[in-house]
Amino acid sequence: MDPRFLHHNTHLIDPNEFCDRDPQLRYLREQSYIFSSKLINDFPQNIPGIYTLVGGRQIGKTTLLKQWMLHLLKKHVSPNSIAFLSGELIQDHFMLMHLLERQLQNMPEERMKYLILDEVNYIKDWDKAIKYAADAGLLERVILFLTGSDSAFIKEARMRFPGRRGKASTVDFHYYPLSFRETVFLKLNLTSEECLTSEGLYREFEHYLIHGGFLTAINDFAQNKTISAATLTTYSDWIRGDILKRGKHEHSLREIIEGILKRYGSQVTWNSLCKDQAIDHPQTIYDYVTLLEEMDAVFVQKALIEDALNGAPKKARKLYFTDPFIYHALNAWIKPEIDPYTSQIAPQLANPQIVATWVEGCVVTHFRRYYSTFYIKGSDGEVDIAYIKEKKFWPVEIKWTNQISSKDLRQLAKYPNGLLLTKRKEPTSLESIQAQALPHFLLQLQ
Repeated sequence: MDPRFLHHNTHLIDPNEFCDRDPQLRYLREQSYIFSSKLINDFPQNIPGIYTLVGGRQIGKTTLLKQWMLHLLKKHVSPNSIAFLSGELIQDHFMLMHLLERQLQNMPEERMKYLILDEVNYIKDWDKAIKYAADAGLLERVILFLTGSDSAFIKEARMRFPGRRGKASTVDFHYYPLSFRETVFLKLNLTSEECLTSEGLYREFEHYLIHGGFLTAINDFAQNKTISAATLTTYSDWIRGDILKRGKHEHSLREIIEGILKRYGSQVTWNSLCKDQAIDHPQTIYDYVTLLEEMDAVFVQKALIEDALNGAPKKARKLYFTDPFIYHALNAWIKPEIDPYTSQIAPQLANPQIVATWVEGCVVTHFRRYYSTFYIKGSDGEVDIAYIKEKKFWPVEIKWTNQISSKDLRQLAKYPNGLLLTKRKEPTSLESIQAQALPHFLLQLQ
């Protein structure tokens, strides 16, 4: 193996010491909470093909793949049949092709080979090398995992490798930050939600609005009861770096993030986001937001065309960060403070209007993990969520407040299958609409 990649392949030295030698697994063992995703059980073990794993920055994709390598070793896969290559060290498709040929030649011929190519989007024209390797028959007994922080590369894989992906029922995987359910079960070491008190659930939901589903932030908060400036900066630096690598400008990104924060969860158009900014062209706003969406940092929620069950292309959209921690990290970048938790997060947590927007964004982005998700813009107001299931839409309104007026529910009341998620701890009915305690509902959403 090329010596530059050896620090990611310490299982080749001694598989029994892989956890102690590997940088990601060693760091993980030092944390208060260690998460193992169920995705590992869904990853292939004996079906060759080209697989993809996409997910935002700093959510633990590399650690997940190292855990998968450990899983394979425990299943008695030969260490020499497993290799991890980092795309950050590979310049272009010529270099990649050379590395692939050399690596595959050094792996056992008669066995399945497991090859991980991490952050493939760093490699110029990476798809050319993968296509050549597939057409040349080099991947016939290979499970090749390609990962990236830009979901656009999955679209490229689907388009450029038709018929070459393999026979597995699932070849594309999306790794999200931990859901509220995953976080609660991890932190409280639960095997069943029946073990959780209502007070404990609401406390954990408030904490989730602070650290989100990012393990680094979860462990930071667990150990120090705060989110350090360094933890927040690590994420915002990655976002800025990735935007710059795509030929964009930091000052434009800053203005767009400011615009999203200012109108968080409100209906916006690309034209309205141009107001109060130096950016004159709506297309520029669209380009940056699209990049942020592909990087899994932002979710763009469209208005629903009810009879067509898809998004309205010309109506206003709503923009959310895909995790509460991303909100805090980018807000801390826009408004730098020595101690952003004390000066920003804690005061905002005491502001009911701001917290209500966090809650709405949190619930919306949980639904989008499992369903096509929109909002309803109707004659009597809007409904926060309309998710598509069983060929129809299901409207959901979020009210994180102690008082709810009938006026707020006029649009939702038009739908017989409407659901209201509230701050109240007990399920009830308002205006003949089923109402459930929001944290309890979110805990069961999976």
